[in-house]
Amino acid sequence: MVSPQVARTPRETEEPKPLSFEVLRDLGNRVAEQYGLVFTLPEALQTIYTKFGIHLPRSNGDGTWRLPIPARFVIDRAGIIRVVDADPDYTRRPEPAQTVEFLKRLQAQ
Repeated sequence: MVSPQVARTPRETEEPKPLSFEVLRDLGNRVAEQYGLVFTLPEALQTIYTKFGIHLPRSNGDGTWRLPIPARFVIDRAGIIRVVDADPDYTRRPEPAQTVEFLKRLQAQ
């Protein structure tokens, strides 16, 4: 998992079980930007986020309302991107089982 947030979220610290994987920090969304996966939250949504106590400029530590588009990349050992799943609609995400299945096939090659 890669996140632009400068600190662990309350969700990460309040989970009943600690995360079983490392969270990498993409400060300033620099890596996401290189993949063309960054957008700025429209002002209307900034207002809504603020009402829910979400302040991205503070959480991300960069003073902006920028977010990465949720994406999943499978990169082989040679550095070749084998699968990309990216959709600006954060509600449409591939099932983790799909990624695991692809990884198994890739490993069998």
